[in-house]
Amino acid sequence: MMYIRINKKKIKIIEADTVWKYIKGLKFVFKPIDYGIRFSKKKIITTNFLCQRIDIIHTDINNKVLYIYKAVGSEKCFFLKANVYYTYFLPIGSTANIKLGDTIKTFIERK
Repeated sequence: MMYIRINKKKIKIIEADTVWKYIKGLKFVFKPIDYGIRFSKKKIITTNFLCQRIDIIHTDINNKVLYIYKAVGSEKCFFLKANVYYTYFLPIGSTANIKLGDTIKTFIERK
């Protein structure tokens, strides 16, 4: 299981590595989320059919934060800019203390 650490808070990350996970994302999730989804190198990311607001982070291949979007609602479309490799959909409020240029730490926890 992959996790990221943001301000001493550990957030579970689901890798959208299949077509189904990419299409499904967080669509039609009604209860508040406590996990995130990571998309790799997609040209377009949409928030169609999201039932709650989320925070979005775009990072480069080394997880250096390039763009931050806070409290993004449904029906938004993001065309990825140059150097963006990963896109994280995170629970609302989880990017409160992140600045541009910070590096997100990812780690894998095995049971």
